[in-house]
Amino acid sequence: MRKAARIFWRTALLAGSVALLLAAFSEPKVARYGMVIGLKPEMAETYKKLHAAAWPAVLQKIKECNIRNYSIYLKEVEPGKLYLFSYFEYTGGDFAGDMARMAADPLTRKWWKETDPCQYAVPLHGDKEWWSRMAEVFHMD
Repeated sequence: MRKAARIFWRTALLAGSVALLLAAFSEPKVARYGMVIGLKPEMAETYKKLHAAAWPAVLQKIKECNIRNYSIYLKEVEPGKLYLFSYFEYTGGDFAGDMARMAADPLTRKWWKETDPCQYAVPLHGDKEWWSRMAEVFHMD
């Protein structure tokens, strides 16, 4: 009986260790975000130039705040009506906290002073929204 008990506990310990290792190396839970904002036509070139030389410290802060796979797209949807669409994945556990931490960063705030004048909130934006969150209606892995 002792041998069977030892085998049982060793197997349980091994299974527990494997589960811990799998959890440690598994992908974090990902929340996908699509957002939209208007771009002033007269500021389009300025906006593109800013992002062609995005500040490394700002990009690092974005990563530190658990954002990955971040892209911004530009589209003229009607003559003279430009919109920016952004997509990113959030892997943290406190989105509001991470966004507050980003907003408190002095260099990020300076970056926003450069980019915000290029943009305007869409007419039906939510309270306290600059970029408006879009509803995901389809996703395929």
